Amino acid sequence: MLYYLFHYLQSIHFPGAGVFEYITFRAAAALITSLIVSLLIGKKIIRYLQRKQIGETIRELGLEGQYHKKGTPTMGGIIILISILIPTFLFAKLHNVYIILMIVTTVWLGVLGYIDDYIKVFKKNKEGLAGKYKILGQIGLGLIIGFTFYFSPQVVIKEKVVKEEKIAPGENGEGYSTRDIKSFYFANTSKSTKTTIPFLKNNEFDYKYLVGFLGNQARRWAWVVFVIITIIIITAVSNGANMTDGLDGLATGTSAIIATTLGILAYVGGNMIYANYLNIMYIPHSGELVIFAAAFIGATVGFLWYNSFPAQVFMGDTGSLAIGGIIAVFAIIIRKELLIPILCGIFLVENLSVMLQVSYFKYTKKKFGAGRRIFKMAPLHHHYQKLGYTEPKIVTRFWIVGIILAVITIATLKLR
Repeated sequence: MLYYLFHYLQSIHFPGAGVFEYITFRAAAALITSLIVSLLIGKKIIRYLQRKQIGETIRELGLEGQYHKKGTPTMGGIIILISILIPTFLFAKLHNVYIILMIVTTVWLGVLGYIDDYIKVFKKNKEGLAGKYKILGQIGLGLIIGFTFYFSPQVVIKEKVVKEEKIAPGENGEGYSTRDIKSFYFANTSKSTKTTIPFLKNNEFDYKYLVGFLGNQARRWAWVVFVIITIIIITAVSNGANMTDGLDGLATGTSAIIATTLGILAYVGGNMIYANYLNIMYIPHSGELVIFAAAFIGATVGFLWYNSFPAQVFMGDTGSLAIGGIIAVFAIIIRKELLIPILCGIFLVENLSVMLQVSYFKYTKKKFGAGRRIFKMAPLHHHYQKLGYTEPKIVTRFWIVGIILAVITIATLKLR
């Protein structure tokens, strides 16, 4: 909203109004605003949740410090959602299709998580929202993202083209030779199912390759493949964030690290000069996502003020499903979804630990009559608790691993 006000002021030559045209300025303003909002409203929301006795119920898991968490307010993800949305509405271009998609994602999965928390807290049903309804909600969001990519004329990329240049005759004076002098230009905008694949020199992968056997129909059916993959990614990452939200500050801090990385990738991919220099896909108008990423970082860091050990509030599914979905959709928009296994490695490992634990237990129970376990407890962070590591040490080490994965992700821009 402020962007449009200052855009008008600039049109009438109001001094200093032009600063709002800079993405970096608006991103900084969004980060600071989200941080302030989360700190200011956080205490009030925590007090409200305490008055309403919206506290965490604890199951007997035999974990150290487990009962200290009993009664700690949950559903604190509301703090994160509000702190993201307010700066986004204030500083982002609200007509930008990518910003619209991120707002829809935040609200959609926030509401889905809120319903789950509401059933757990107020209906006293520990199972919460049935898994099939969660999946349906995530599929619904995936369809919205996929169809928007297919139908919206704003969702395009500019492909990079290498220009070959003839040079003067060689030393032998015979004829002309050609050489690739790495002279690039961006072609016209186009609809595309291409994405970025890490570590390869020609680092673009087209989903139509997966249905290449269809011949001339491959491009048409590539969009179906893209929508299916979008649904899978959104479901996996949002559930991964949900699994990671088991220790004070773990999911919050990890998400802030991931968001910082995605913000950097969005900035270089949405800037023609940097995209040209790094030889990566240029996505027009995607640089606006830096404002949303900044708001997300400020919101998670602000929430960490109250969520760090010992936590004064938990985000609940209201927050964890939303932040996971935000990360997934953000990565899809900037065509970096194939980097998710690296960047979101913490989420991936947490998810896999549960899947492996459950599968192995069922397999051994069927084969030997008694179930066996790979880990002392799943998700993985509880395994380390069982080994005797303190909660702050586990969280800090997971953050360090998250930072290393973030650095590797950024390095893929040049490591090919």
